[in-house]
Amino acid sequence: MQSILLADIGTIFSNLWESMGLSQGTWQNYVMLAIACVLFFLAIFKKAEPMLLLPIAFGMFLINIPGAERVLWGTYPADVEHTFDNVVDRGLLWYFYYGVDKVIYPPIIFLGIGAMTDFGPLIANPKSMLIGAGAQLGIFIALFGAMLLGFDGAQAAAIAIIGGADGPTAIYVSKMLAENLVPTIAIAAYSYMALIPFIQKPIMRLFTTPKERLIRMKPLRRVSKVEKILFPIIVTLVVGLLLPDAIPLLGMLMLGNLFRESGVVERLSTQAQNGLINTVTIFLGIAVGCKAKGDVFLSPQTLFILLLGVVAFVCGTIGGLLTAKVMCKLTKGKINPLIGSAGVSAVPMAARISEDVGREYDPTNHLLMHAMGPNVAGVIGSALAAGLLLAIF
Repeated sequence: MQSILLADIGTIFSNLWESMGLSQGTWQNYVMLAIACVLFFLAIFKKAEPMLLLPIAFGMFLINIPGAERVLWGTYPADVEHTFDNVVDRGLLWYFYYGVDKVIYPPIIFLGIGAMTDFGPLIANPKSMLIGAGAQLGIFIALFGAMLLGFDGAQAAAIAIIGGADGPTAIYVSKMLAENLVPTIAIAAYSYMALIPFIQKPIMRLFTTPKERLIRMKPLRRVSKVEKILFPIIVTLVVGLLLPDAIPLLGMLMLGNLFRESGVVERLSTQAQNGLINTVTIFLGIAVGCKAKGDVFLSPQTLFILLLGVVAFVCGTIGGLLTAKVMCKLTKGKINPLIGSAGVSAVPMAARISEDVGREYDPTNHLLMHAMGPNVAGVIGSALAAGLLLAIF
């Protein structure tokens, strides 16, 4: 009987050990846990895009705890393709990811962004749209670069959209074209957005002269309420007729802006730019992070995507600066080229960087409102680029 009891105890401890995460972990799990801790540091102590980087990091942290995937995500039956719909015993993170899989979260984020955005600077200076278009250069350079590295067209398009510096757009396009690349592309997009001050400032100094940085721009004209109300309606109609694939993002952006500018649905506008966007941001961040599993994320392909993302972002900044320099020449010095870097879609951070660099050379020169025109044009431009890539691929 004593030997039987010892055998039972041995079986109990054996089963307990097998159920513990310590017995199931791989080196990839622990590397990803370390990467998640780095993202925690950047989000908390460096305040680098913490609103999304923190939930992404925690989603990554959760799913890479050895043994946690079965409980948090679910399991796959034997001899079945590992797709989203084939999961059984679905866990909490599977339901969080539903909004990514069905492409629900990014348009809702755009709804909130629209409700928070003032398109007045762009309406007052429509030429800003050219800078926003020029800043999309990085997307197309990265597209061809990715294809040269062996990615197929759809994957290359998903990677290239990182150059738009727009996290929701990057998630939207990658989910539609290359779902397996969603976590890598999303983390790259938001990481580079967080590093905007470090990436853009040296480029801005390199591509502008001291004389150009001192240019003062005339105050923008006052934009009427009627113009602000008509703008989202007209843009939605024109884009819908020319590029319907961009409507899910751009349409929600303009709806949110119409909430803001109409003045008759203040409760909806307030909810869109506060409670709604904050709630969806939590779900989106955790959902994206939980797909960054070590066995998928740690690969040479990931390194290529991160490098291409840097190239796309740098080239996008350069494209905006060069466009602004050309406009400066054509207007005989009426446009400060520093606002060109704001042509990427990171609102309002990129516009603030233009202001900061300008004030380094002249503390009384304020470029923020002038830079907001190209900045919001960049949001529209990245959505249009996304629609174009979806239409092609």
